[in-house]
Amino acid sequence: MADIALTRCGPDGAGNFEYQWAGGPLRAHLISDVGRKRKHNEDSMILCAPANEDMANERGAFFAIADGMGGASAGERASRVALRTTIDQFYSGPLINIPEHLRESIEVANMVVFREAEDDPALHGMGTTMSAVAIVHDCAYIGQVGDSRVYLARGKGDFLQITHDHSLVAEQVRGGIISEEEARNHSLKNLITRAVGIKDIVQVDLFSMRLKKGDTLLICSDGLSNMVRDEDIASCMQMENLQGAARILVGKALEAGGDDNISVALVRMEGSPRHAVLHDGGTPVPVNSTGIVGKMRRLFA
Repeated sequence: MADIALTRCGPDGAGNFEYQWAGGPLRAHLISDVGRKRKHNEDSMILCAPANEDMANERGAFFAIADGMGGASAGERASRVALRTTIDQFYSGPLINIPEHLRESIEVANMVVFREAEDDPALHGMGTTMSAVAIVHDCAYIGQVGDSRVYLARGKGDFLQITHDHSLVAEQVRGGIISEEEARNHSLKNLITRAVGIKDIVQVDLFSMRLKKGDTLLICSDGLSNMVRDEDIASCMQMENLQGAARILVGKALEAGGDDNISVALVRMEGSPRHAVLHDGGTPVPVNSTGIVGKMRRLFA
């Protein structure tokens, strides 16, 4: 992939990982921690920025987190292969529509992981979640499979969970069967209903939105969202220092028990982005409704 610069993919060796990045108006800080209960880190995270100016203007920067499953080696492999395959696909081939291209890239990654699991008995049953964000000037496109999450913080106090979880417990919350508090402590909270690589086809949720100066996006695995309450997540996303905010978020998850691997990617639009055409195909994120953004986390449910 001569047209892109693979800025960083981690962690290496199933351990911990931390990386800070800046490019144009964007700033990002990425951390992945193995947690207190696991011996291996099955999460993977990636940051990719095009080296070619035309490619950067067309497809932008890419950030994603994948939470693997299927045992230490299988889960780690599933998450890493899924992210690298998605990147290779996203930055190759003709581009007509970004959301559709993102969907197709994740679908190809799904087939690659599925076939590896089918061909190798040691990898049978492996799969991974994926939450991916492509930012092209002032436009953000989100692809979602599983129960990792993407959040947005805008202004003072406006906070939005963009994605919704593909899990049994989340479906019960959306159906009014159990409360969010009951879901947090539910014995089946980690049982997901959709993942990359589990079947030969996968359904990908797509979202699209415009970003403004000061907007902060958080991509995280459920090792954070299952352990840290939304109000604490929102508070950290408002912090000026991204490194400090990311480290505090991971620290809060560890203090709460650190039951799972914890991965956090904070991405902030620090400068004024160029205006770009927002491609159709993703569900519009309702961030222009004055005064009610913070109340709309479950709108798409």
